[in-house]
Amino acid sequence: MLSQAKIALTASALGVCLFGPAMAADLSPAYNDPPALQWSGAYVGVHGGTAFTGMPNPFAGRNGLSGGIQAGYNQQMGPAVLGAEIEGSYLGGAEHDVRGGKIKEKWRGAAKAKAGLSFDQTLLFGTGGVAMTKFDKGEKVTSTEGWKLGYLIGAGIEQGFAGGLSAKVEYDYIRTPGVETTSAFGKSKATIGSHELKAGINYRF
Repeated sequence: MLSQAKIALTASALGVCLFGPAMAADLSPAYNDPPALQWSGAYVGVHGGTAFTGMPNPFAGRNGLSGGIQAGYNQQMGPAVLGAEIEGSYLGGAEHDVRGGKIKEKWRGAAKAKAGLSFDQTLLFGTGGVAMTKFDKGEKVTSTEGWKLGYLIGAGIEQGFAGGLSAKVEYDYIRTPGVETTSAFGKSKATIGSHELKAGINYRF
């Protein structure tokens, strides 16, 4: 009788060891990975940063603080994301040297195409398009033609969060040819190379 009891006890212990984990797994709730963030759809947002005239210091005294708004639309196809964006910015009077003096950047509007790769909640992107910049006269310059068309290229990174929010950091280079100015040296034309480094917040809907 004692031997039979020992056999039964041993069998019960083996059963608990073998089948206990499986039963516990069946009773525990199933875990599924959260769905990947989707970048498709329209968005609006704001940005702020600095407009500067040359590398390597974007915070030198002749540069200006920038700020503005943007709106756009993205379409995601697998990991690829394509989109378009328009933005308007106040540039804070970043100064550029021209013949006989200086001019200032005050406002800019841009229309851009975007292309990037999504790594779930992180988007790496490049951008390019056209930009209209308003130049004002500065030191020793008596006049400038105001709004001038140029082109823009840039790149950035954007991080998505819950609730449709995302945050981005973006660098843009803007080249504006043929900006006409008047100074004591007469009329002249210059090609203006501008830089803008900005951080922004977007809301997707």
